[in-house]
Amino acid sequence: MSAKGNLNTTIYIPHQVCLQQSLSATEQDKIASLLRLLPTYYINYIESAEAVDHTQPVIKIKNMVDGRGLACPMPLLKTKVALRSVASSESLYVVATDPNSQADIAAFCQQSRKPNDTDQLLLTLNQMTTEQETDNTSMKTSDTIFHFIITKTDSN
Repeated sequence: MSAKGNLNTTIYIPHQVCLQQSLSATEQDKIASLLRLLPTYYINYIESAEAVDHTQPVIKIKNMVDGRGLACPMPLLKTKVALRSVASSESLYVVATDPNSQADIAAFCQQSRKPNDTDQLLLTLNQMTTEQETDNTSMKTSDTIFHFIITKTDSN
């Protein structure tokens, strides 16, 4: 499934990102390592709640969808299911390697912007990175990773 449309829901401004304490240590480590792939001008990953600058907007990641290696439409379907556990003002971090996920997830967030919905979705970040893997003999690049941070917003 490939949804076409403009990506008006994408905002390229730096945000502070912190992880909710409800995430397991393993989930926090996985998310932190993926967030560190992103350039610092997109996000400012905050490792502890005490370091948050409360005068700036903060993205609070509540859950994650790891859609790397999954073909379309699985990353989008997993995203829809995971959003059920995310409350207003909380965020879902999604990573995927299927290029169709970029259009699918952006279109899904755009379609959620209806005036009668109690919760709307805001796609804050949509960035591509490649993960570098090193071994003793060479350096190789793995798949392109598409990063999405989806925040539920109150429509009122």
